[in-house]
Amino acid sequence: MTTVAKTRLGDWLNTLSERFPRLSMDNYLEKAEKLLNKNQNEEETLKECIRRALDEMSTKEPDWTFAAASLFLESLYEKAAKNRGLKAAAEYPPFYEMVDHMTENGIYDAALIQAYSKKEIEELGAVLDKEKDKLFTYIGIVTLAERYLARDHEGNVIELPQERFMIISMALMRNEAAANRIALVKEAYWALSNLYMTVATPTLTNAGKVSGQLSSCFIDTMDDSLRGIFESNTDAATVSKNGGGLGIYLGKIRSRGSDIRGFKGNSSGCLPWMKQLNNTAVSVDQLGQRQGAIAVYQDIWNKDIIEFLDAKLNNGDERKRTHDLFTGVCIPDLFMEAVEKREMWCLFDPHEIRQVMGFSLEDSYDEKKGGGTFRRRYEQCVRNSRLSRVDISAIEIMKRIMKSQLETGTPFMFYRDTVNRMNPNKHAGMIYCSNLCTEITQNQSVTRVVSETTEDGKIIIKKEPGDFVVCNLSSISLARTVSDDCLERLIMIQVRMLDNVIDVNTLDVPQAEMTNKKYRAIGLGTFGWHHLLALKKLSWESEEAVKYADELYETINYLVIKASAALAEEKGAYPACSGSEWDTGGYFESRGYSSERWKKLKYKAAKSGMRNGYLMAVAPNASTSIIANSTPSIDPVFNKMYSEEKKNYRIPVTAPDLSPSTFWYYKSAFVIDQHWSIRQNSARQRHVDQSISFNLYVTNSIKAKELLGLHLDAWQSGLKTTYYTRSTSSELEGCESCES
Repeated sequence: MTTVAKTRLGDWLNTLSERFPRLSMDNYLEKAEKLLNKNQNEEETLKECIRRALDEMSTKEPDWTFAAASLFLESLYEKAAKNRGLKAAAEYPPFYEMVDHMTENGIYDAALIQAYSKKEIEELGAVLDKEKDKLFTYIGIVTLAERYLARDHEGNVIELPQERFMIISMALMRNEAAANRIALVKEAYWALSNLYMTVATPTLTNAGKVSGQLSSCFIDTMDDSLRGIFESNTDAATVSKNGGGLGIYLGKIRSRGSDIRGFKGNSSGCLPWMKQLNNTAVSVDQLGQRQGAIAVYQDIWNKDIIEFLDAKLNNGDERKRTHDLFTGVCIPDLFMEAVEKREMWCLFDPHEIRQVMGFSLEDSYDEKKGGGTFRRRYEQCVRNSRLSRVDISAIEIMKRIMKSQLETGTPFMFYRDTVNRMNPNKHAGMIYCSNLCTEITQNQSVTRVVSETTEDGKIIIKKEPGDFVVCNLSSISLARTVSDDCLERLIMIQVRMLDNVIDVNTLDVPQAEMTNKKYRAIGLGTFGWHHLLALKKLSWESEEAVKYADELYETINYLVIKASAALAEEKGAYPACSGSEWDTGGYFESRGYSSERWKKLKYKAAKSGMRNGYLMAVAPNASTSIIANSTPSIDPVFNKMYSEEKKNYRIPVTAPDLSPSTFWYYKSAFVIDQHWSIRQNSARQRHVDQSISFNLYVTNSIKAKELLGLHLDAWQSGLKTTYYTRSTSSELEGCESCES
């Protein structure tokens, strides 16, 4: 080893000894010095140090992850300084010079330099706190550095972690009034740098840059016309190109064997269009980073449902398989009642129903439990002899669903009656399905081409825009925020940040842009639920955990509504607010909010209006929770210690804040009684106006009766959606679009 490398090794090891006095350094020092003598350069020496530190990790000594992170950060600081043409510095380099350089080189949006003066940027640079980098675990800082920190056009890292957080804060606050803007930027930076919250992957990646949109989730409704189908496919490609995840409702498309222009038996149903979308998802690969991600949803009463459920299976006719799409089923109460009673179920063609009955069955739902428009119309269809139909046992369909779930993890479950009954904007539309990760539920409608003409040598296409759902996500780190008692302060700035995403964002699908402004929908979520329970020493399978979920999410919901109402007073209500349940008070009444504080908030929401038509959605956020050193979403951990594996690395990870006092509260997801998870989710769902990415964890040996019992429990408990059915035999990819 060179003299310089030996000196640096000594410096690193001394720093580790000082910073981590609790770690068993003697064992590490002996191993490191012995193994590192063969290395001839500093970078290799540093890598070997990191590897040795990770080798020391265990459930008894989890803090070695911070030692490895400290070494990785040393390397990151040096690389960033070198790539900026600077000497390595103990503190962060000058911030303004970096912003100016990145703007000149076409990486940062010039709007930043235009919005903020040099003096203001230097003031913000002085706020950057290198000490906050010590909050990162090794897997956290590696994930942030490799995926999200800005790089030059040659791929060299330029940004440092605290600079990314500041750039995001500046980008989201750039349109705020000049008198308050710098204070708001500092507050947003406080929220991000302390890891009290994370923003969605598109925002984390693209905020402040010249290209890339900031929204996570989109939902389209495919029209039953050749032009509408291909227009939807084009929009899907556009959304995928820019990093968004997409849900597409297929329930309006005529089923296989239906007529086309009166000619019987000519329709091929939804499967060919699924094949088209599958090809789109594979080919539009987001600049080579990953494939597009698309979920398709179908109604449980549609004649194509059996082919649809089989589309992801690993055997059978490959011409009828769409392995790269995710599937979801839209389920009314009436079907689940038929499953319970082992009754027959009827499958119809939606196009034929429109022709014969004069209504669209998918456009209705049961307004109350046990009765409503959907079941009345469904029964009319059953009695009408002019309609063709397929009779099949409801339990047989459910068996096909469960078979596919155990083999592929899908279909996702969308309980359409519950969703629409609890929709605060039912005055303005209907919800047909959810998104890629099942946490978004907002009004939808089809976009139609109404004319295509030529004028002055140009082709003019006019469309009637539908509601093309957009949602903008970020999430609270529950363990850190609740522990530091800063929930109210955080939510006030977080809601403003989310609302500002809508105004600074650019969307390449015009109807999505229009819908975004119409509802100003946001999706404030949470992660770190299991982490928080462990810190509070609450057993997952307990009444106390259920009660706490109810109380905590009611508090969060109250603060989110309060923040949005305050923004409406300042900036105005969302355009579709009049007549909504925020306006009429129906939202508060349907959830039983009757205390004095809720009555006052109900009055305020009616008086000022709400800034945002949809407020809360709990996304999966596996990657961003790793960055923030917590547990994902509302999920339990897989194991107390595991390895995070990607294409180019395998990194050991322990549950956050693992210690003798938290050890026994980290029970593995696959041994937790899922009925307790459903009870928790039922308690929190009352306080979430959209939905929750909720996984069911089962062993591959689960009996059909037990899995059926879980689905019946989820439906009866008022869950709006369920996400993956994760079994011990399946490997499922998470959705990075909805990471928040």
